[in-house]
Amino acid sequence: MRKYLLALVLILVVPLAAFAQSTETPELPDLNGLEVVIGMENLYVPFQFLDPHTNEPMGFEYDLIMELAARLNFVPVFETVSWDAQIVAVGNGEFDMSANGITITEERAEVVAFSDGYIAASQVLMVRKDEDRFTDAESLAAADGLTIGTQPGTTNYDLAVELVGADRVVAYETFGVTVQALIAGDVDAVLMDSIAGVAVLAQFPDALMVIGEPLTSEELGFIFPRGSALVEPVNLALAAMRADGTLDALIEKWFVDFNPSTLETPAEG
Repeated sequence: MRKYLLALVLILVVPLAAFAQSTETPELPDLNGLEVVIGMENLYVPFQFLDPHTNEPMGFEYDLIMELAARLNFVPVFETVSWDAQIVAVGNGEFDMSANGITITEERAEVVAFSDGYIAASQVLMVRKDEDRFTDAESLAAADGLTIGTQPGTTNYDLAVELVGADRVVAYETFGVTVQALIAGDVDAVLMDSIAGVAVLAQFPDALMVIGEPLTSEELGFIFPRGSALVEPVNLALAAMRADGTLDALIEKWFVDFNPSTLETPAEG
């Protein structure tokens, strides 16, 4: 299974370091212990979530932010915000920064400022392991009445509507509920980011699978209020992390080595 997941990561999850042209480490500014208020949803494994055993926040983006904080000398102050309010709240200046596997788009860039991308991903179609009615997005769209589950306000939702029409898209509030709806048979497929898909397949290898080719290619980044002075320092630190291999190491930790089944809590007996 680990070899399969590693292969899937190499195909579907491409660290932007692979495209870096320079190996020079940029000189980083010192933010002098500045407090940076950061909005996190904590519901998107393995990007950001709460350990069910300790209730402590953890994940790829927490490690990434803590590394940025160490390199730039700022103090992260994490606050919880729901996905549906996240982009608007940052745009209104309620947070200094936010993360949630957020796709960089021109439309969102009218509301918030983006960092450089720190990982590139695709959108993929996930189905139950016994699915035999369709084999890819095109045949799903051609099969009348079949539905796609996804989260509203995401690029996954937008693409799902483009593929099958709004009347065949079922919106769920959180990513985890969307996956459970697929397993339960409430929807016929789920459209998700490939990097989240790696974690889902690791957690439910006997129940789910990805079909067809990746549907899009997109970059994920941090968001800030427009005009934020944090964007440039964060971009410099991300460049340094690409150059010295730290970004690749974090991607391997969370999208290859991490086993989401460790998050399962034992049943009460």
